[in-house]
Amino acid sequence: MQTYIDLTSVFKKYKGKWVVLDANLKNVITYSTTARKAYDKAVKKGFEKPTLFKVPQKNNPYFFA
Repeated sequence: MQTYIDLTSVFKKYKGKWVVLDANLKNVITYSTTARKAYDKAVKKGFEKPTLFKVPQKNNPYFFA
C-alpha cells in the first residue's frame, strides 16, 4: 500500500525554505532559510531526530514506484 502525502499547502507557504515536519509528515514544526537553523530550532523545541525537507521553488510533479 502506498501513502500519498499532500504537501501543497507547505509548498505555497514555504517556497525555497527548509522545513521540519512532524512524525506524520503532515505539519510544519519550524522552518528557516538554512537546514542548520531549521534543525537547531526543532531540537530546541524538543525534537531529537527532526525530519527536514527542502521545499522547492517550483511545484513539479514527482512520481516514484
